[in-house]
Amino acid sequence: MRGIEHIPWLYDALMAIAEATGLLAWRRWLVADAKGRTLDVGCGTGRNLPLYEGPVRVFGLDPSWPVLLWARRRAPLVPLVCGRAEALPFRDGAFDTVVSGLVFCSVGDPPRALAEIRRVLGPGGRLRMLEHVRARGALAARVQDLLQPAWTRVTGGCRPNRDTEATVQTCGFVIEPDGRRERSDLRRFSARPR
Repeated sequence: MRGIEHIPWLYDALMAIAEATGLLAWRRWLVADAKGRTLDVGCGTGRNLPLYEGPVRVFGLDPSWPVLLWARRRAPLVPLVCGRAEALPFRDGAFDTVVSGLVFCSVGDPPRALAEIRRVLGPGGRLRMLEHVRARGALAARVQDLLQPAWTRVTGGCRPNRDTEATVQTCGFVIEPDGRRERSDLRRFSARPR
C-alpha cells in the first residue's frame, strides 16, 4: 500500500514541520545513548542517521528501496539494507542497540518484529523507541479508532491507535524508567530484554 510514508519528499516535508515544533529534540534523545553496533529499524529517509555521534557503527533498514535512496543522500557512509522488521537479515546477537523511531505504527506484525529485535540484540543490548501510540483518554482513543482506516490508507500503513508501549512489554521487554517520557500521544523509552 503506497501512501505518505512512501513518498520521500512529502514525508520529509511533514517531518521537518514536526521537528521544528519539538520532534527533533526527541529524535536526538532517541539516538543519544546508542552504543556499539546499532540498527536503525525503519530508518526511512534517514532523518535519524546524521544525528548519531561517537563510536557508533550504524546500519539502516527499511522495506522501501525508494525511501532508502533518500536515506543514502542524507548518510552516504551508513550501510543500508532493504528488509522488514519481522524478518531481520542479521545474525543473532549482532547489535548492541536497536533504534526505532516512528516505525511500529506501520509494522505488519509487531510481536514478530519485537521477537526479531530480541534475537539480534546481544547481551546487555537496548531497544530505544520513539513512537506515537494509542491515546490514554477514552474520547481521544475513540477518535483514533474512527480515523484509523482512512489514516492507514492515506499514510500507507500507519495505525495511530496501536498501544506499542504495552506491546513491547508483553513481548518480553522491560521499559526502563530513566528517560521515559510522554507528550500527548508520543512516547519515548529505552527497553531491555527480560
